[in-house]
Amino acid sequence: MQINGIHHVTAIAGPARRNLDFYSRVLGLRLVKKTVNFDDPTTWHLYFGDADGNPGTILTFFPWEHVAPGRLGVGETQETAFRIPEAAIGYWTHRFIALGVAHDTPQKRLGETVLAFRDPDGTRLALVAVPGSESEPAWDNGEVPVEVAVRGFHGVTLLLDKTETTAAILRDVFGFVEAGREDNTVRMRAEGVAHGGIVDLRAAGGFLPARMGAGSVHHIAFRAGDDAEQERMVKQLAETFGLRTTGQRDRDYFRSVYFREPGGVLFEIATDAPGFTVDEPADGLGGALKLPAQYEKRRAEIEAVLPALA
Repeated sequence: MQINGIHHVTAIAGPARRNLDFYSRVLGLRLVKKTVNFDDPTTWHLYFGDADGNPGTILTFFPWEHVAPGRLGVGETQETAFRIPEAAIGYWTHRFIALGVAHDTPQKRLGETVLAFRDPDGTRLALVAVPGSESEPAWDNGEVPVEVAVRGFHGVTLLLDKTETTAAILRDVFGFVEAGREDNTVRMRAEGVAHGGIVDLRAAGGFLPARMGAGSVHHIAFRAGDDAEQERMVKQLAETFGLRTTGQRDRDYFRSVYFREPGGVLFEIATDAPGFTVDEPADGLGGALKLPAQYEKRRAEIEAVLPALA
């Protein structure tokens, strides 16, 4: 079985300009792609990640200017965590204080030092100090020193009523194994996967259900190396768990199927290919508005109504 981690995480945001400023300037991620929502081309779809737009580093947003706040609850991603070098916790704590970013004091979770924080929409995020990650490549945004910069995803935390069936899907379909427990949290790990290899399942039986809005994670996408691996996963979901996915959808930079896992979280399976350099060179990622082919004839109209990013 191929070992798979997280491909990307997609969330809902408020004003696009504020979203871009926070993730590209404050957090120091690269704007990998400027495109639009496939179902609503008057809405941006912004992709942030590492220098090359690698799977396991990509956080994407649908920013709506006047969206109502979401409500955290069961059936949702509670937190998205990034990897940073072990010595960088102090830098980021001071940066968040200086820039007025809402954050908690660093704490220990499952043996790791974690700095939890929120973006301007209330999206729950964290930085995890990972020994040895300083040797991994990082994007230089010209403001955050490379030696302390974000190194891609550490993982996500899902808030669930019960964790057992979700854990079984992660194990049997996506190749994760149980790697630890602490209080009401079960850690699942994709062995050998550095970026996006952690899914923590937090049981919160009886808690209110989630309500989507600004600050909410819309879905989590898991990696499939190619179409054949994706098809294997689809088949196993049906045969072992009785779960049906959507048909495959071409998202230009990956091909996707979707399903809602038993805990209520929307999961996607996304292929690694063709990647984000399919329509612009690596050194020009995020430089121009890229439209799905069906919307190219409406480019002038779409550009006229998309909120300004600068």
